[in-house]
Amino acid sequence: MDKKIMIFDSTLRDGAQAEGISFSVKDKIKIVKALDHLGVDYIEAGNPSSNPKDLEFFEKIKELPLQHSKLTAFGSTRRRDIAVETDKNIQSLLESETDVVAIFGKSWDFHVTDIIHTTLQENLNMIQETISFLKGKGKEIIFDAEHFFDGYKANPQYALSTLQAAVDGGADGIVLCETNGGAFPNEVYEITKKVVDNFSVPVGIHAHNDGGMAVANSIMAIEAGAVHIQGTYVGFGERCGNANLSTIIPNLQLKKGFLCIPEVNMKQLTSTARYIAEVANIKLSDKEPYVGHSAFTHKAGMHIDGVNKAAHSFEHIPPSLVGNERRFLMSEVAGRSTILSKIQKIIPSITKEDPVVQTIMDRVKELEHQGYQFEGAESTFELIVRKALGKYKPFFEIDYFKTIGEHPAQNSEFGSSAMIKISVDGKEEITAAEGDGPVHALDKALRRALEVFYPELKEIYLTDYKVRVLDTKTATAAKVRVLIESSDGHDFWTTVGVSTDIIEASLIALVDSIEYKLLKNIEKKIKVYL
Repeated sequence: MDKKIMIFDSTLRDGAQAEGISFSVKDKIKIVKALDHLGVDYIEAGNPSSNPKDLEFFEKIKELPLQHSKLTAFGSTRRRDIAVETDKNIQSLLESETDVVAIFGKSWDFHVTDIIHTTLQENLNMIQETISFLKGKGKEIIFDAEHFFDGYKANPQYALSTLQAAVDGGADGIVLCETNGGAFPNEVYEITKKVVDNFSVPVGIHAHNDGGMAVANSIMAIEAGAVHIQGTYVGFGERCGNANLSTIIPNLQLKKGFLCIPEVNMKQLTSTARYIAEVANIKLSDKEPYVGHSAFTHKAGMHIDGVNKAAHSFEHIPPSLVGNERRFLMSEVAGRSTILSKIQKIIPSITKEDPVVQTIMDRVKELEHQGYQFEGAESTFELIVRKALGKYKPFFEIDYFKTIGEHPAQNSEFGSSAMIKISVDGKEEITAAEGDGPVHALDKALRRALEVFYPELKEIYLTDYKVRVLDTKTATAAKVRVLIESSDGHDFWTTVGVSTDIIEASLIALVDSIEYKLLKNIEKKIKVYL
């Protein structure tokens, strides 16, 4: 790897503008720690003058020493027709006490005349004077040329003059913003190359994803000579989002030979993406390249057989390079190879000819006939394999449970309650709980009882709950399939239950979810001991 690409993450600023995202100050600090640990070069933390939350964040973040990243404050050029020294927004940037400041300014003549209502010359003055003033205060300055590609297409001479004004003011780097997200990769390449050829300072790219090409546009800018990429770590952003750094980084580092983050940190890409999504309270798309749950998942039998024989025939990189893992789905198009790969995770020495493989296949077919589906519930399937292999011992028994549903009183929060009795190694525990529905109440009661014996279950919570009616012709007597996704904040796993009783089906899936977690905890302890 010879050429360094500077990675500038804007999750806390541009990402916070995405619909459905509202970071608390604590959330922002958690994300800063994660990005610093990953090794991104710049973390754009927001505009200290925009709201009290950002002001509080900048005060608290001063107490956090960063190991790799440079914290960056974000703001605009001075307002028109005032002195830069008197602009309150500029003063707030200084009060943030960050070593780096990102300043955005207009590069599209239409925006200058029709949006901020000033002259083209005054806009150039605003850019140069703002950057010069902040440079005089010892700051590293990155200039973001807003709407640069639209501005260049409309008036290339003026768009370039805004960059020259930034350079004349002392900018340490100039970033071309593809703000509308509608440019094509060839346009980005051609325009970026002209800028690179005409300026000696480092050039960067800031792309939005409205046309679905933010990643491609960012990479084409690098091909044209840019050395700085702005984006958000899992693509959060206004409208359709920003360039996704969790896709860009491995594309450039693993396939193009650039250095984006420390090489040793590449295996943190997946865990960092899932952690940031968790903090943002957003479910990471399973189909996210590199870091998604389905990024290295195979379903068709022929594909699975091919992967087992030569993984590179169906996988563009080994999943371990980015901290992800390969998954084989159980489905009607999966074959013996799928089951064999699942078994070999538990007992690597088992071969395809072993009779237990056929035994498990028969059991899977029997359960599928009952309505089970394992394509999205690999954790339940793993428990079935362990039972068939004699590698399973239940952690608890449910002796009795009862749920009561009722119309709640007007001032009551809950409408259902549940009571459950369990036993663990001969010791009994009886608990009750209230919930928003019978399944919620039962889940709470079960966990409350089990936490007496297994305190680690306090970290588990449900992230998704789906119910599907399997045979609608039987009306209210129909079987239902319940799919439950659980998490401990780091890992996710899915289990399934089937019954004519929705509560029983839910309980089957809940029990599998808890058993699976306890089983994995034991395995982790054994690995640590070994």
